[in-house]
Amino acid sequence: MLFLFTDFGYEGPYVGQMKGVLHCGLPGGVPVVDLMHDAPAWDPRAGAYLLAAYTAYLPEGVTVVAVVDPGVGGPRGGLAVEADGRWLIGPDNGLLAPTFARATLRQAFALPPTPPDAAPTFHGRDYFAPAAVALSQGCYDGLTAIEDQSVVGMDWPAERDAVIYFDRYGNAVSGRRAVTVPEATVLQVAGRTVHRARTFSDVPPGEVFWYENSSGLVEIAVHCGRADALAGMVPGAALEWPRRGGGDAPSGTMRGP
Repeated sequence: MLFLFTDFGYEGPYVGQMKGVLHCGLPGGVPVVDLMHDAPAWDPRAGAYLLAAYTAYLPEGVTVVAVVDPGVGGPRGGLAVEADGRWLIGPDNGLLAPTFARATLRQAFALPPTPPDAAPTFHGRDYFAPAAVALSQGCYDGLTAIEDQSVVGMDWPAERDAVIYFDRYGNAVSGRRAVTVPEATVLQVAGRTVHRARTFSDVPPGEVFWYENSSGLVEIAVHCGRADALAGMVPGAALEWPRRGGGDAPSGTMRGP
């Protein structure tokens, strides 16, 4: 099974053209699943923390082609990583780094050079999709093993304390895993003090709260409302974790955008 994660959007030909390459190259019956196509545009650092959260729920043996690539056609390389039994393929610009860093069993490979006939503005179709087809068929020709620490983004913090994405309901998704935050911790974001709840129905309509979303990330929501309509609740808005009872804020912090 192969999954696609991009910032291409659902409009236009880009997703369809990538799927065309994959369906023509993959063995019959291999499904290609749209994991996400509205990842934060031009922002591999934000997309990286979403990708890590979403792939954690995928079974072993799958392949993920991930493309958020503002440096397409430039000097950044192509990357294939195996992380706890899942293959991820994409640009070596940090997009794959948090997923790779969290894996217990992992190895990284540089992809072979970009094919000379690849469109310099569409490596998703002409570079990464063919690489995924080759890997799915057990062809590792041209892959060069590289050290873990040479993967771009391996020096990024484990958590990102900022709003990185808004879903269609206006909920503000962060790059912080909720499991790293003590249960009763109060959050400050966009000038507001926000308490934790388990789910929407635990608070009255109109109340702002934070919770662990279905992918394990800290998410800020308004019951029967939109968090993205709140003043200051914008991409990059910092999550602050005030110290309580002499304790420390959650570890692995990256503040702001």
